[in-house]
Amino acid sequence: QVQLVESGGGLVQPGGSLLLSCAASSGFTLRRYVMSWYRQAPGKERELVATISSIGGFTNYADSVKGRFTISRDNAKNTVTLQMNSLKPEDTAVYYCYAVGDSLSVWGQGTQVTVSS
Repeated sequence: QVQLVESGGGLVQPGGSLLLSCAASSGFTLRRYVMSWYRQAPGKERELVATISSIGGFTNYADSVKGRFTISRDNAKNTVTLQMNSLKPEDTAVYYCYAVGDSLSVWGQGTQVTVSS
């Protein structure tokens, strides 16, 4: 069974940084898939944060995180990361990793990010 596992969430002060990581279960090669990070805050719909293409490494970001967040792949480690800098209280949410391609789509279980002083 294909699984994605996020890690790296936690509590951080405004202006701080966190690095989220998404790892795949054995046999699931992330570089073959379009990878995205989504987030869902309490009482709000899940929203797309960042996407990286399977070929060429092209990236796309929500306007609210442009210039602060960076999505990238580490194919050697078979992971996708989200570097989050200059965090704001409104970035507080559960962050989910998502893979799509080859007639397959998979969500991770999510990791909580809380930005608060």
